[in-house]
Amino acid sequence: MAMTNTTERAAIDRLMATIDAEAAMCGPESGRPFLSPRVAKAMRLVSRAHFVLPTHVDLAYVDCALPIGYRQTISQPFIVALMTDLADIAATDRVLEIGTGSGYQAAILSLLAREVHSVEIVPELAESAARRLQALGYGVAVHHGDGRAGYPAAAPYDAIIVTAASWDVPPALVAQLREGGRLVVPLGHEHESQRLMRCVKRADGSLEQRACLAVRFVPLVHGEPPPATGPAPARSSTA
Repeated sequence: MAMTNTTERAAIDRLMATIDAEAAMCGPESGRPFLSPRVAKAMRLVSRAHFVLPTHVDLAYVDCALPIGYRQTISQPFIVALMTDLADIAATDRVLEIGTGSGYQAAILSLLAREVHSVEIVPELAESAARRLQALGYGVAVHHGDGRAGYPAAAPYDAIIVTAASWDVPPALVAQLREGGRLVVPLGHEHESQRLMRCVKRADGSLEQRACLAVRFVPLVHGEPPPATGPAPARSSTA
């Protein structure tokens, strides 16, 4: 059932209240007890209903991950908000997202940064996200490829956000991050403890790392994309 504008605004208000409460609760661990005004505004402006499957429109503004096919999901809004906030994106920044999915987080990033590139390994998702983002007027360049390799053609980046768990910080992403750039990535294996990390690149190329929150993400796919059928684990959630 399609939402009316009034219904959607009320649903967004409830979602943002939930996100604010979660941010406050997780603040001692994440270091971000509230969202920056720019991130909060972007979260309100992007209609999540455009990025979920038609069968899940009624759940678009519930704070949970939802399947989008190909064993992938659209992330939990609180996690999207927190990761975006941790990236400290300025209006002049060039940003790289790893894991486009349906394009929801990329749309939010495009309202905050000068330039956004997003890499998706599942070709069908990359194609549909690119069409969706263009149709909705969001300035995002979507690329089909292996996220661990990043997108060197547009480097260096001021911020990089990885939307799936990696067993390490991919060296290619570090190389594509400018000095002082921020990298937000969940580290850990699929069935083990994972931590959302905020990394800042030092002048010598090393990373200053801070663990921000216990999380649970699907693994960052490397090489071949996942099969198109089968159960879809949640892409992200607080643990």
